[in-house]
Amino acid sequence: MIRPADLHLFLRSALLGGFSEAAREADILPSQVSSAIKRLETVLGARLFIRSTRTLRLTAEGERYLPYAQAALDALGAGREALHVGRQELGGTLHIALPSDLGRNVLLSWLSDFQQRHPALVLRLAFADRVADVLRETVDVAVRYGVGDEADYFALPLAPHNRRVLCAAPQYLAARGSPLSLEELSRHDCLLYEMRGKIHDNWSFVDAGRSVNVRVKGPMVSNDADIVRRLAVAGRGILYKSWLDVANDVLAGRLVQLFPHVGSEPTPLSLAYPERGQRSGAVKLLFDFLSERIRPLAAALPVVHPAQAVSADRGERNEGRATDQRRRA
Repeated sequence: MIRPADLHLFLRSALLGGFSEAAREADILPSQVSSAIKRLETVLGARLFIRSTRTLRLTAEGERYLPYAQAALDALGAGREALHVGRQELGGTLHIALPSDLGRNVLLSWLSDFQQRHPALVLRLAFADRVADVLRETVDVAVRYGVGDEADYFALPLAPHNRRVLCAAPQYLAARGSPLSLEELSRHDCLLYEMRGKIHDNWSFVDAGRSVNVRVKGPMVSNDADIVRRLAVAGRGILYKSWLDVANDVLAGRLVQLFPHVGSEPTPLSLAYPERGQRSGAVKLLFDFLSERIRPLAAALPVVHPAQAVSADRGERNEGRATDQRRRA
């Protein structure tokens, strides 16, 4: 008989590239992982790994068996959650990937409330601006801006009309003055962040039906979106960032929005989960919970006339794919 725990250790060893790494993650001994793999190989009558002193890699049989092992564990998890959802109770562990700024400063407290509603559920949170691949990583669900091309997943819209906004702290504007046109941004200190290995220093807008692209520069660049927002609140420069990231600062007066009715780059927010299994009860309840919480924050974004919208080709290039995924979800 195949043990689910052995299947899990097989999957983790394959992903992490070693028995020691899988053992460290599971807080067990490497010899226990090795024993689990041997049991699985004995039941299957096939060798799953090629072992050497330095490397561990899947055999051809192991490669073929990997998706079936994942599907089996997904089915077991879905069945367990179906029993809990009938009573609106959740258990087990839910791995969630979150963007750094929104995750730490907005979503974290909401997720804490969600977990308190379901005390048997353990939330495992990962914060990063790098887009999580919900197929290749240990992620059950990801809150993410836009939808990339590197994975096949379903995306449920949390804030489909969210977009980037320009803002700066009152003390910065008092010292440097407010830009009178979008083109003047090139003469201001702009706070830049790096995403997917590229510095986002070409800002796109639509003003009175006219496309405007401004190349900006600034004194500080970070690959952490949370740091960039903190620098803006401290008065170090002008920020061009997702409304959801800065909404609380704008509403509290810590930041002032500039050109609020100018069209800006779309940054739709979605809840993404892998296509390999059915949407779990935990994901459905999480989506409903986050949708309710995020609705008033998203609604506070100043409305832009449709003619002012920045096209997806210049802003979020994958918005069309997100729409297709939302239809399927």
